[in-house]
Amino acid sequence: MVFGLGRKAKKDQAAEPDDSQVSTEPEGSADEAADAAHSAGQRASGPFDVSEISSRDGYVDLGALLVTPSEGLQLRLEVEEATQRVVAVTMDLNGSSLQLQAFAAPKSEGLWDEIREQIGQSVGSQGGQVEEVQGAFGPELIAKLPAGAADGSQGYRVARFIGVDGPRWFLRGVLGGAAAMDREAAAQLEALFRQIVVIRGDSPMPPRDLLQLRLPKDATVTPPPGTPAFQEPERGPEITQIG
Repeated sequence: MVFGLGRKAKKDQAAEPDDSQVSTEPEGSADEAADAAHSAGQRASGPFDVSEISSRDGYVDLGALLVTPSEGLQLRLEVEEATQRVVAVTMDLNGSSLQLQAFAAPKSEGLWDEIREQIGQSVGSQGGQVEEVQGAFGPELIAKLPAGAADGSQGYRVARFIGVDGPRWFLRGVLGGAAAMDREAAAQLEALFRQIVVIRGDSPMPPRDLLQLRLPKDATVTPPPGTPAFQEPERGPEITQIG
């Protein structure tokens, strides 16, 4: 598996603007427990909360996300230009990509229903089209955005949005390349998405705030054989600003 630092993102591309306040719902309420149990049931096969795994060994530690290594997998960490913070990680595998971002969420409700609606509005405002379908993770969105082809003609760039609500977090994935249109081509990335572990942390955060990502601890040293290495910076995904 290879790591790369992605193209720096503009400050307003990584996270949606949000004026929400930190939730004041009492800790340990019956509704919270019920919602947590329902969420865990929906995620029985992943993605997982860190409380649902017995050990962090064997994962690539990116701060808020733990990623399972896989042969041929490349990870690109997207850096916000203004703050130099890591705002997304993109998994590249066999010509397809999966961009990951994790957000803080309310204790008693999910974000995915609301975010799907906002993605649809954003795509429409850019002259694109969006279709909601049922997929392996529940409701998904297939977005088609106008894009110029190499020969100068006008075409579309397709992205597939998937989302999972967890306990006080929301994980969003954006599939690109062949995986956006071909379920078979997406199978490996979907399997890796299921193995993602989210670390929300205990600090109060407004809903929709990005959970903090970071470079692996061994990123600045030469790793021993068999461990992830870094490559030259690559261009990051252009779908980040949606949703």
